[in-house]
Amino acid sequence: MSRDPLILGHVVGDVLDPFARSVSLGVTYKNRLVINGSEFKPSAVVDKPLVQVGGDDLRIFYTLVSSSSSHRLHPAPSVNCDVGDTGREIVCYECPRPASGIHRVVLVLLRQIGRETVFTPEMRHNFSTRRFAMEHYLVPVAATYYNCQREAGTGGRRFIRDDRC
Repeated sequence: MSRDPLILGHVVGDVLDPFARSVSLGVTYKNRLVINGSEFKPSAVVDKPLVQVGGDDLRIFYTLVSSSSSHRLHPAPSVNCDVGDTGREIVCYECPRPASGIHRVVLVLLRQIGRETVFTPEMRHNFSTRRFAMEHYLVPVAATYYNCQREAGTGGRRFIRDDRC
């Protein structure tokens, strides 16, 4: 049995096909690093995260997509590999607001084929990271996820699993 947290957390399978991690990705909300499977309340993820992308090839551009298990796009900024550059945001950040249960929020770093090759998705609802990547010829290179539930929520399932991806 695999010990890969992306497989154990059903990120690989539900959201992405298996992929080779080739770039480091650090996502921090209010000085707290996202570690696969960690718990965050909506108040902790209100503001855009600080994103750090590894690599030193400034000719490579990336798109960071954040989506939840409710199939709603929670966009994060599109970034390039220059950590000091904030990138270009194509959809404004919207923090998760789960009404019930625990929602898994997945952040996927996708390598672009070139600059200005990613365009705004038509809608946030029924968003599929896998489909978005295929439509824009994006290759997954890193991912992380956390669980989010309403402020007063405690315990329960680890995440709401929905196989419609």
